[in-house]
Amino acid sequence: MQRRTGQRRIGQKLIGGALAACIAPGAGAAAAEEVGKVGVDWVGNDIIVEAIKDPKIDGVTCHVSYFDRSVIDRLHKGNWFEDPSDSSISCRQTGPITIGDIDMSEGGEEVFKQGISLIWKKQVVNRIYDKKNETLIYLSHSRQVQDGSAKMSVTTVPLFGQNVVWTGGKPK
Repeated sequence: MQRRTGQRRIGQKLIGGALAACIAPGAGAAAAEEVGKVGVDWVGNDIIVEAIKDPKIDGVTCHVSYFDRSVIDRLHKGNWFEDPSDSSISCRQTGPITIGDIDMSEGGEEVFKQGISLIWKKQVVNRIYDKKNETLIYLSHSRQVQDGSAKMSVTTVPLFGQNVVWTGGKPK
C-alpha cells in the first residue's frame, strides 16, 4: 500500500516533484492511504479508493473513490493537467469515537484536500456537525476558482445512542 498525504497521482504521472510542491496539503490535513485500485479499461484508467481518518475525530474512517486518468487517455483526449471532478465517499465508525475541537459552524471544516489539476481544482472533504440530529456529515466535492462543479457525494456517521467522548464536553 502506498501512503499519500493529500496529493493525487497526477503529480507522479506527469511532472513529478514540481507538481507535488504546488499541491502539498495544509497543516493539520488528514492523510489518505490508497487501499484499492480497479482498472476500468485497456488504456490504463483506474478508480482509486483511499482511506482517510478524520484528524480531529478518532474512530471515524472515510473511504473516498475517484477516477485517475492514464497517460494514454491524457494524450488521446488532451486536458493533460486535470482529472474529473467525480468522487464518492462513505464514512463509518471504525473504533471508539472521541471528538476533539471541531468547527460547529454551518459550513463545518475541511478534513481533507488534494489537487486534481495542476493548480486550480481540488477535491475536498468537509465535515459538518448536525447537532439537532447528533450526526457527523461528510461532504466530498470539488473546488474550482471558476465554473464550480455540482458533482458531490455525502455520507453520515450517526452519534445518537453511541458512547461518544467529547474532549471539550458535548455541545449544548
